[in-house]
Amino acid sequence: MTKTIPIHADTSRIDPENKCDFCTGSKCCTYITQQIATPRSKADFELLLWQVSHRNIRAYQDEDGWFLLIDNPCDHLQPDGRCGIYDTRPAICREYSNDYCEFDAPAEDGFKRYFPDYDTLLAYCRKRFRKWGY
Repeated sequence: MTKTIPIHADTSRIDPENKCDFCTGSKCCTYITQQIATPRSKADFELLLWQVSHRNIRAYQDEDGWFLLIDNPCDHLQPDGRCGIYDTRPAICREYSNDYCEFDAPAEDGFKRYFPDYDTLLAYCRKRFRKWGY
């Protein structure tokens, strides 16, 4: 997702307190991730293939392990990218820090492996397992 900083913006004054004001087309709150057990066996990868076969489900591996990435925006995300329940938002939202977020760099920059779809993951499985079977 491309971010656009207004031409008149003084980017030298961006800090965690005002960073969200400069972010257009925000990516936070538009997806969730769910850590999964590291897939090792063919059966594990078969399950992962099934999961990424579903709409808006991707998978990736980063330094913290393996994850499903579920593209599905929060119901409370407003058209301007702000939270519609900010004052009563859940604790996990309150604990989120934007010290270093996708405004600074896309999350994909930290992925070791990325599987945006079935075909990409299947190609990986065929390389990983000599006898994938199909």
